[in-house]
Amino acid sequence: MELTKKQFDILSALAVADGKVTQRQLEQQCGHSLGTINKIMKEFTDLGYIKDGTITPSGIDVLEPYRAKRAIFIAAGFGSRLVPVTLNTPKPLVRVNGKRIIDTLIDACLAAGIDEIYIVRGYLAEQFDQLLYKYPMIKFLENPSYNEANNISSAMVARYLLQNAYVFESDLIISNPSIITKYHYSSDVLGIPKERTDDWVLTVDKDGNVAEEKVGGYNCYQMVGIYYWNAADGAKLAEHIKEAFLAPGGKERYWETVPNQAYKGQYKIHVRPCLDEEIVEIDTFRELKAIDKSYDV
Repeated sequence: MELTKKQFDILSALAVADGKVTQRQLEQQCGHSLGTINKIMKEFTDLGYIKDGTITPSGIDVLEPYRAKRAIFIAAGFGSRLVPVTLNTPKPLVRVNGKRIIDTLIDACLAAGIDEIYIVRGYLAEQFDQLLYKYPMIKFLENPSYNEANNISSAMVARYLLQNAYVFESDLIISNPSIITKYHYSSDVLGIPKERTDDWVLTVDKDGNVAEEKVGGYNCYQMVGIYYWNAADGAKLAEHIKEAFLAPGGKERYWETVPNQAYKGQYKIHVRPCLDEEIVEIDTFRELKAIDKSYDV
């Protein structure tokens, strides 16, 4: 069964709930009227998707096409702006207040039930093996071109895994794991609402989908390097990444410019708002020292 957005909102809320959820709680979580919720709950009860206010195995089966099945971490780069700490350690493995940066991302995936995890590595690749002690499910993908191409080369390595998949930049610290969700109605990207910023931003259309990727703007979303791709978009993106990479100048691209610029208009990517305090990107050694005083020596 193909769900409407309202049906998806309600059924997925029931799927991730811990126990029975009232219609009043669903109204608060989903933002739909009590009348809409009552109507859909009755439909789902008649179909056998819910019983006594809780989701049934049949309801879980209906949500399966919307489930995030895997996570891909782009982690091949050098991290030059974090020198000197990255001279001997890949940026995702740098410890911040005692915890590796990438651990916050992996832990959030596992909490959302995503345990098919791939890491695209390049610089000091063997150091990522240390992750296997804590995360034995990880599989590594090797990027031999990390030193001569931009991160599109990592997307090339992982392009056939993009269906029903998260794609993460691996230098982000997540403080709120719940922003990584198990179910998605469409392809989406996390963004931080900004009244004004000089950073890379996304503007949105009237439906809340990505309209433009650019530097700086007003009433826009600061880009966060966390995308989710549904099955159809993931399959399409695999071919577009290859085409863009092989085109003149393609190796210099950032991978996310493929859907947002090179093939603009061919994807509907919903922007999911998140807060500044939920995601921190450490770009420079100065920022690292500000967050973890042990580096300020």
